[in-house]
Amino acid sequence: MLKKIYGLIGVLMGCFTGAFIGGAAFRFADYKKHPGLYAMQSAPWYTGIQITGIALVVLLLLCVAVRALIRNKLKRQSRV
Repeated sequence: MLKKIYGLIGVLMGCFTGAFIGGAAFRFADYKKHPGLYAMQSAPWYTGIQITGIALVVLLLLCVAVRALIRNKLKRQSRV
């Protein structure tokens, strides 16, 4: 059961990263297509990407920590 959870967390980490890259690419393409819309905002066009990136890093660190705990538990189970 722990091996499945370990693998699932790895897949989720890849999905989160892919969604971030896709969203950032879309925002960049939208900025290139409609620069006037982003000129009206007080913040730069990439601020949303930065905030999402910070949230992604926090989420990935949490996933890595959980995977490390599961890996240690699996190692202890295999020794017994």
